[in-house]
Amino acid sequence: MDVAFLQALISGLAVGSAYALVALGFSVTFTTTRTLNFSHGEFVSAGAFIGMSVLLLVVGKPLTSTSFSGMQPGAMGQLLALLGALAGMGLIGWLLFVLGVRPFARRPGMAWVMSTLGFGVILQSVGLAIWGPKPVVVPSPVGDDVIRLLGVGVRPQELLMLLVAVVVMLVFDHVMRRTVVGNAMRAVAHNPGVASLMGINVNAMMIGAFVVSSALAGLSGFMLAPIAQASLYMGLAVGLKGFSAAMIGGLSNARGCVMGGFLLGVLESFVNLWSAQWREVAVFVLVILVLAFRPTGLFGSKVVEKV
Repeated sequence: MDVAFLQALISGLAVGSAYALVALGFSVTFTTTRTLNFSHGEFVSAGAFIGMSVLLLVVGKPLTSTSFSGMQPGAMGQLLALLGALAGMGLIGWLLFVLGVRPFARRPGMAWVMSTLGFGVILQSVGLAIWGPKPVVVPSPVGDDVIRLLGVGVRPQELLMLLVAVVVMLVFDHVMRRTVVGNAMRAVAHNPGVASLMGINVNAMMIGAFVVSSALAGLSGFMLAPIAQASLYMGLAVGLKGFSAAMIGGLSNARGCVMGGFLLGVLESFVNLWSAQWREVAVFVLVILVLAFRPTGLFGSKVVEKV
């Protein structure tokens, strides 16, 4: 196999892992509440900076510092940073639902769309006030030494991202298909009133969906920061591509969302070998074609409404 081709494949799968985690976040909220967080990209950036801030505190740096000065946090520090990013983003997801989604979700119109967009603008503005616009190089938990596989250079962080995305996909796929929680999530999305009569805590399920979705965005940002640098603008493209991956794979299918993320990442990487300026064109042409012929996504199932 050609080395350039194999390099593009591995790099595409690594980038696609970030898209896959974001797509899963969209799937969780849609499956449960039939709403989406349109500021998901800003949540990715926020997760990266929350994790980075914990790492800075671990190595004795100020919270607002923009450099690690060659200091490498240990495994415990990286674990604390990961937990901090997940917990912090989970809390922000809870606030988003309580303040920006629940008051508008069941009303006519699309007020919740503007509410989530506005929440993202606020989040980014707060981040700029605290850390500023400068990108930050974040140390990887698995080091930066390049691994050589069949003549291809791979960073350990890329392999870790790929592994995390696959594991998270398997867990969510199992939860959605084979557990009581998954059945309850679908019941809440279908008819909250009936779900409540069946003993399901509708409010808790909806809050849980936004907490988990936001934590996934934080996980994506935390994993991506050592590869692409932490920036408050890094999440915009990742959020948009993640949403595209969810639409390609099927919003209601966790496995499909991850496959859609991998597909987009590999497509981007291969087109980049030929001509970088056509990369975005190829991605959104694919999105349009899939939606034209498979509106529910490649792995989504058709919804049949009984009257």
